[in-house]
Amino acid sequence: MSKRMSTDTNLLKAMEVYVALVETGQMTAAAHLVGMTQSAASQHIANLERAYGTTLVDRTTRPLKPTQTGELMFHHAARVLNAVADLSSEMRHQGPHPISRLRVGMLASIATTLTVPLVKLAKDTFGVEDMTLRAGQSGDHETLLRTKQADIVISSNPFYDMDGLERHSVLQEAFLLVLPGDYAGPQDRLDDILTTLPLVRFADTTSVGRQTEQHLRRLKLNIPRVIQADRSSMVTSCVAQGLGFTLLTPSLLMDGFVEQMPLQVRPLPVAGLSRRITVVARDKELGSLPSHFAKSARRSMVDVIKAHMGQVGLDAVTAPEPA
Repeated sequence: MSKRMSTDTNLLKAMEVYVALVETGQMTAAAHLVGMTQSAASQHIANLERAYGTTLVDRTTRPLKPTQTGELMFHHAARVLNAVADLSSEMRHQGPHPISRLRVGMLASIATTLTVPLVKLAKDTFGVEDMTLRAGQSGDHETLLRTKQADIVISSNPFYDMDGLERHSVLQEAFLLVLPGDYAGPQDRLDDILTTLPLVRFADTTSVGRQTEQHLRRLKLNIPRVIQADRSSMVTSCVAQGLGFTLLTPSLLMDGFVEQMPLQVRPLPVAGLSRRITVVARDKELGSLPSHFAKSARRSMVDVIKAHMGQVGLDAVTAPEPA
């Protein structure tokens, strides 16, 4: 090595950035995965190349590709990072109980519903002493898993493109038509509703927003007026105030109903649109905890849906086992 990195920590961070770059083929995407700016990520790659006196990335191609020495670096770096992650996991789980520390990521829309039952389950059944919970979107969960910042996530993305994970289905849920509480106009066709109210939906920067947009495009629906937001509470509050209508799943409606927003919920009058919620964890690290998390999350969510949305909400939910 012609020039050593200043610290081992910097070397590991540079390897982390490099692995993310090879996996995504884009500096912007790699920076997002590791939670830093693009300029900082580029600097880490440049430092790594200087430290080993070689060019690791072919910058003339799009997407970016590793050079021959870059391929060697990628395989070694991935092994090093996995070994460090394994050591970190084993050290975190040392103590009087098999799982002494636990880091959890979950969808923001179900965080209020699930936090208390999951904390109680982790502490009472599995002896977890130190627990950190983070709410966000499925894109945030990908970052947490790839950068080893979470042990387990409850997400709308099962991350089938990532190896070394175990998955436990919570439930599958259909999208519903959500209207203002005092709405008295047409309900049988989205085209007719759109003559009266604009569509309020998740922004294109979210997986729910992209899924909704793609489905409406397949249906060849003309959506002239759209209000976009990146949180379910923002979407439901707009609808509750009569600013539009929306398409959401029961779990995305939970907070709105718990807060007693005036909303009408109806089956979606178009071809089916649904999503699945899954507990995802690194394979075999947490014993039976992930499957217990999935069962507890399922019970808690179905109870809230039943209490606040009645049969319409329950009919939209398919659970892998009796709730």
